[in-house]
Amino acid sequence: MSPKRIVLRFGTDISVKPIVYRLVKDYDLVVNIVKADVNPQKEGTMILEVTGDQSENGLNYLRDLGVSVQALNQEIVRNEEKCVMCGACTGVCPTGALYMERPSMEVRFDGDQCVFCQLCVKVCPMWAMEVRL
Repeated sequence: MSPKRIVLRFGTDISVKPIVYRLVKDYDLVVNIVKADVNPQKEGTMILEVTGDQSENGLNYLRDLGVSVQALNQEIVRNEEKCVMCGACTGVCPTGALYMERPSMEVRFDGDQCVFCQLCVKVCPMWAMEVRL
């Protein structure tokens, strides 16, 4: 069973609750936190990979709490025709999904390592990194 990638958005009332623990304990889910961010106002966003037979029940639990649950149906892709191999994207990629292959000095992209932070999209001078829906 392949994991579902989901985006959670929640407010201050949820950020203090053990929601990931509940998914694991109550719904027997395997949860991988791909990315998490809670701002100073205690509002948060998480990207999770969720695997398990009761995943829909677990996601309904989150919705009942008031958590916004969305499927991550987007992906980052590198447009080979636009890329000039400058490497600007490799310096900002927090997971190493974008890296410089040596000795050829070509930019490589491993989409499985991407956490969809979109930093590469912002820094690419050639707009070679694109978000696809």
